[in-house]
Amino acid sequence: MRSLSRNANRPTPVMNVTPLVDVVLVLLIIFMVVVPMMDKTQVELPSIFHVDEDAKGKTDPFALSVLKDGSLFFEREPLEPEQMRQRLTEAQEREPARRLVLRADRGAKYGDVRKLFKECQTVGFPGVSLRVNEVKKPGAKAN
Repeated sequence: MRSLSRNANRPTPVMNVTPLVDVVLVLLIIFMVVVPMMDKTQVELPSIFHVDEDAKGKTDPFALSVLKDGSLFFEREPLEPEQMRQRLTEAQEREPARRLVLRADRGAKYGDVRKLFKECQTVGFPGVSLRVNEVKKPGAKAN
């Protein structure tokens, strides 16, 4: 019984991990700062001296517009649905590098716009894009 009373008065050892955590956090911060600085990859882009004049008409995409009522316009000219494929094919053959932008009214039927998009891709334009407007959040400042 006497041995129990001697062990009961003796303090139990407790490991203090605070200094260990401090050292680990300092090492972590050092690695977070040093590792990104080790990657010093720099890319020098090529330059040119004689820049071509801005050939805006050659690089602007064709515009195909669809109104709410389903009427079509190629560039700014009205277009009958029966003539659309022929007109798009002629334009693509005349200028094969120009892309096409499809502009559809908000009220146009989704299925109709999707069919037009597919038709434009089938004609063979190098790129077909959909034009949308950026929506500003209420109360956002204009730049």
